[in-house]
Amino acid sequence: MPWCEPCAKYFAPTALTTTGDCPSCGTRVARADINGRVTAKNLDLRALAASGGDGAERVPWHFKLLVVALIIYLGWRIVSLFF
Repeated sequence: MPWCEPCAKYFAPTALTTTGDCPSCGTRVARADINGRVTAKNLDLRALAASGGDGAERVPWHFKLLVVALIIYLGWRIVSLFF
């Protein structure tokens, strides 16, 4: 959270001006994060989509178990329609 020393206030990153200044007194405030603001010009969706390689999070085992249980249950409901 950016901190403005003269105003003695924390600001949300979106509350700062586009240049990263305090909206009340106009002094330079620390950057919101190490990458700066995300804009349409610096956002690369293809790079984000490609980053889902080896380091991507895997689906939890219990979610897979629930999907298998749902498939078995719905399959049984379809079979029970005919008997």
